[in-house]
Parts: sequence; C-alpha cells; structure tokens
Amino acid sequence: MDAQITESQLLARYGRGERVFSNLDIVADGSDALESAVLDGVEMRGCCLAVSLRGTSLRSSWMRCNLKTCDFTGADLTGADFRDAALCATTFKGAKMEGARFAGAFFHSYSLAEGETPDW
Repeated sequence: MDAQITESQLLARYGRGERVFSNLDIVADGSDALESAVLDGVEMRGCCLAVSLRGTSLRSSWMRCNLKTCDFTGADLTGADFRDAALCATTFKGAKMEGARFAGAFFHSYSLAEGETPDW
C-alpha cells in the first residue's frame, strides 16, 4: 500500500467528489464513519479495507481490493462489482445483492463462480 487513511478521511474525500481510490490502506478510526454512508459509484483499486460498512450504500461500486474482515451487513450492493476481491472473514447478512458480481472473488481458498454470491 502506498498510504494509509482513516474511514473518516475516506468519507470526507468522497464528500468532496473523489470517487476513485487506489492503493490505499483504509483503516477504522473508531468513528464508524462508513456505517450507513452513501458511497455509490466509488472505485476501490488495489486498496485494503478493514472497516465496517454495515448499512452502507455501495450501489454500482467497483471493489477490486482486499476486503478481509469488512462487515457488509444490510448494505446495498446493487450492481456492485466485487470480481477478484479478497473476502475472507467478511459478513454479508441481509445485504441487497441484485446485479452484484462476485466471479473470481475468493474466501478461504474458494473462488466464487459467475452468478454466485456470498451466503454468509
């Protein structure tokens, strides 16, 4: 990773119009700033996230990154692209996944097939 930013810093940058984030280590700062946030259309390229995204809207987002330990409980992932993402120790309970793509995403040595979505 090139740089580390907190979840609050990510949300502030998104609020200023930034949509593409590359090679960042995005860490929790205790604020839970990304819970129930709207991050529609965000692109995470080569980033590593270790945050809670419970209830977050990630509609049409592009998440080609390391999402290990992220919590997507109740998130809106409609049309999101998680292809080839690392999903170990993630949670997707109650997430809206209509049109979401997970082909090639992997967790604990298992790769999801085209049309398959996480059921954990």
